[in-house]
Amino acid sequence: MAKRKIVDAHHHFWELSHGYKYPWLQDKPSGEGMLGNLAPIVHDYGVAEYGADPANYDLVKSVHIEAIPADAIAEARWLQKTVERSGLPSAIIGRVELHKSDAEKLMAEHRGYRDVRGIRQIVNWHKNPRFSFTDHDFLADPAWLAGFKLLRKYDFSFDLQIYPDQMLEAADLARRNPETLVILNHTGMPLDRDEGGLATWHGGMRRLAAESNVVAKISGLGMVEHRWTEASIRPFVLGTIDHFGVDRAMFGSNFPVDRLYSSFDALYGAFENIVASFSESEKDKLFHDNALRTYRLCARENE
Repeated sequence: MAKRKIVDAHHHFWELSHGYKYPWLQDKPSGEGMLGNLAPIVHDYGVAEYGADPANYDLVKSVHIEAIPADAIAEARWLQKTVERSGLPSAIIGRVELHKSDAEKLMAEHRGYRDVRGIRQIVNWHKNPRFSFTDHDFLADPAWLAGFKLLRKYDFSFDLQIYPDQMLEAADLARRNPETLVILNHTGMPLDRDEGGLATWHGGMRRLAAESNVVAKISGLGMVEHRWTEASIRPFVLGTIDHFGVDRAMFGSNFPVDRLYSSFDALYGAFENIVASFSESEKDKLFHDNALRTYRLCARENE
């Protein structure tokens, strides 16, 4: 039986042994935040290590999302060399802190690397400090909003990582910036699973999906539910597809972070089982085609 072709729409590399710094990973590996104990992934994770994880799939392309490096340009430079040496990753999403005075300078530097397609800055804000990635809600920060408007100038997409409580603000952001493609990360991070939390997630996803320049990545569910099962993630996988449609949703591994919670085969096997009743063309879109289009990889698929 032929292996399923996939484009992994969300993964990370890091080379700690070569001096690249990731304070969130290295400074508190015992895990005081929502991710839990990070020790199992505090080691080099590059092309060789990553390639072993999806070995049972036909990995066609991959998208590297910035891994919150101490030096964003050094990460982009290293990744571009990695692409040229090994062919992976196929696209790079760089890091820029949009609220800072050097935001445009860094965008211009990122633009100098051929395979940088967009920018991410994690903006998850939560009233509980344990779950918050920021000290305030950037979606209401005028300086950050001004930085966001610069993405259009550099033809960058934006990978948006938020919680459901922020989705209405994010939908307004997308509406005000229709020429910037917004890629919702990690299934909208449905952290709160009570009735109110689920209603907020569904309402926010509907509102985001109403903006034609927003697409969604089904990924990162292990971060909000460490002991997930196929049954427990099914409503969020199918809910995302229901809200966004099969043309605007895609799968990503979030490895090696989600490697803390499952193997690649367990994760992608769950995705396959959940969409087993879909047509083959619909599955191709979710596992492969949509990521190619979203990250502008179509022209390079046969390289």
